Amino acid sequence: MFTLLIDFGTPAYDDAVKLRDDILRKPLGLEFTAEYLAAEYNMIHLVCYNERHELLGCLSLSPQENNEIKMRQVAVREDCQGKGIGQLMVADSETIAREKGFTKMTLHARHTAIPFYKKLQYTKKGRAFTEVTVKHYKMEKKLI
Repeated sequence: MFTLLIDFGTPAYDDAVKLRDDILRKPLGLEFTAEYLAAEYNMIHLVCYNERHELLGCLSLSPQENNEIKMRQVAVREDCQGKGIGQLMVADSETIAREKGFTKMTLHARHTAIPFYKKLQYTKKGRAFTEVTVKHYKMEKKLI
């Protein structure tokens, strides 16, 4: 397995959007809009491939204010979940964020993903809220 930065609008990006749609949107009866995807132009996009160059997972990073960066749209192919792909992508995204001068990673975690992020030293902040019809929590980690 290896991770790779990809550019917005490339075939690799389109594949990542399809994976995110299959894993994160369709189960909720939601679809990406052109406006939603256009807003990802300035984000950092990371994918994970196997040795056969098959897409296993993806995530995006959105720069925020105050040296913070927000991890978004983390998706791992269903048949590959629980095999360390998410951990690899999160670790590599933290390295990328540090290299770019960010000091804090934030994210909105679905309630079912809280144990995954806690294991990676992310802490919950505040109360639950609803986003895309699902209960989420804000989580963060200092990137020191």
